[in-house]
Amino acid sequence: MLTTFFIVLPIFALIFVGFLCRRTDILGPNSTRELNRFVVYLALPALLFDIMAHTTWVALYQPRFIAAFTLGCFIIFALTIALRLRGGRHLADVSIDGLNASYANTGFIGLPLSIIIFGRGSLTLTTISAIITVCVLFAVAIVLIEIGLQTEAHPVRLARKVGLSLVKNPLLVSPVLGALWTASGVHLPGSAETFFKLLGDAASPCALVALGLFLGEKRRTETVEPPVRGDLSGGLMLVGLKLIVQPVLAWILATQVFHLTPAVTHLTVVLSALPTGTGPFMLAEFYRREARVTANAILISTILSLVTVSGYLAWVS
Repeated sequence: MLTTFFIVLPIFALIFVGFLCRRTDILGPNSTRELNRFVVYLALPALLFDIMAHTTWVALYQPRFIAAFTLGCFIIFALTIALRLRGGRHLADVSIDGLNASYANTGFIGLPLSIIIFGRGSLTLTTISAIITVCVLFAVAIVLIEIGLQTEAHPVRLARKVGLSLVKNPLLVSPVLGALWTASGVHLPGSAETFFKLLGDAASPCALVALGLFLGEKRRTETVEPPVRGDLSGGLMLVGLKLIVQPVLAWILATQVFHLTPAVTHLTVVLSALPTGTGPFMLAEFYRREARVTANAILISTILSLVTVSGYLAWVS
């Protein structure tokens, strides 16, 4: 329990720093959007390129683990979209909701937690889960958001508009370029590696501070109170799907369908049980969608994951 707490504590600290800076006006009203644009256009693309440029295809070949983890993510993602569409929400918003319920914080929490609990031998599988979450799941959500935001009805013109939007999206272009670089067999020059690592390392703290800035925005009480109640109930549903349904589904897939070893099964379940990462929040801000549901999902799931993840680890130990 204490191990998980001390891993998550710095995340809360960074969110609180952003919240405090906005509440005290150290950072102004445009800081959330501008910091988020820095993450989306510079820091996160550098991180994604660096991950893919240093991942060999041999290391990535873990078919049963990939199938169990990926199916768990996408089943919850699709289920959430179906449930939220029934409520009349926009496709762009329900796509972000789908991420809220399925986008595990494999980078900020998963990597350090897996090293401490499962040892450095688990890093390959944890990295694979991060690639699936940050690249594949993220890409599908972006495609759906772009489709939802296009107003052109003709299928050909709609496909062209969506395709152009995706080609211009740095969050999709950067991992593709990284994979192509890996396939070329050319090593990155030392100076280029330093550049990408310095810029990529800024993605995590800046995203968390941006989340704190958003939560610290001063809103008028009369315009905020009614939406907050609905947002909180919607956020709680997404948190339940993320922290309970997804890890249970991962356990069923790992043990009953793909017959993973006990060690890999436990790692799969823990990675699936991680709280919602900051990726959905970055997309909500980037596409100028309402981000309060996402902010609630991230904060509540991170707090409750102290209990759920620690409880599972105590149960299997």
